Amino acid sequence: MGRKPAVRRKSMLYRHKKSVMIICAVLGLLMGVLGAGSVRLYARIESYKQQEAELRLQIEAAKKRAEEIKAYEEYVKTDEYVKDVAEEKLGLVDPDDIVFIPQQ
Repeated sequence: MGRKPAVRRKSMLYRHKKSVMIICAVLGLLMGVLGAGSVRLYARIESYKQQEAELRLQIEAAKKRAEEIKAYEEYVKTDEYVKDVAEEKLGLVDPDDIVFIPQQ
C-alpha cells in the first residue's frame, strides 16, 4: 500500500503537466494570431494615414480653386470684364482706340 500513493501522485502530476502544456500551446497560438492581426492593423493604419494626407491635399486644392472661382465671379461683375469680352468675342473697340488693319 505504500507504493500506490506515490504512483497516484506521479500520474496526477503527469496529468497536470499535460494540461499546462496544452494551455501554454493554446495561449501561444492565440498570441500568434493576435500578433499577426496587429501587424495587419498597423499596415491598414498606415494606408489610412496616406489616404488622409492625400485627402487633405485635395481639400486644400479645392479651397484654392473655390477662392479662384470667387475671384473670377467678382471679375465677371465688373465693367472691365464686359469690355474684354466685347473686344475678344465681338471685335468691338473703344472710340478712342486706333485700329491697325493689316494689308492683304
